Amino acid sequence: MTATAEDRIRTLIERWAEAVHSGDMDGVLADHAEDIVMFDVPPPFEGVRGIAEYRATWPPFFEWQANGAAFEIESLDVTAGDDVAFAHALLRCGTAEELAADPATRLRLTLGLCHEDGRWVVTHEHHSFPLTETPSSVGDV
Repeated sequence: MTATAEDRIRTLIERWAEAVHSGDMDGVLADHAEDIVMFDVPPPFEGVRGIAEYRATWPPFFEWQANGAAFEIESLDVTAGDDVAFAHALLRCGTAEELAADPATRLRLTLGLCHEDGRWVVTHEHHSFPLTETPSSVGDV
């Protein structure tokens, strides 16, 4: 049976998540475009552009994660056309203490991919956590 584009992308994302969890930089960078744009939870607020800036974001995360934090895909949905695709996922991401204190919190992941030279590559990556506190300015409106 031939794998569908969705199957290939799902495998790509699952390999990426395993690489993130194990601190494997080569695995994290694999299948990412040279001109990737990423919006992450920590600054810079304008995001990072290019594989070199993307690479530079990971060592602090790996250092934090080495203290026993989880990075596990809980759900993953993929939609693919012939040349472009997107995926969104929810991940358990946090230390045991953080996850125990707020077990429902999930990291939200959105990926944009392009089919280039016979393979799928991640061109856009966005990570976010839901805002759990209402800013005081919102309540004052």
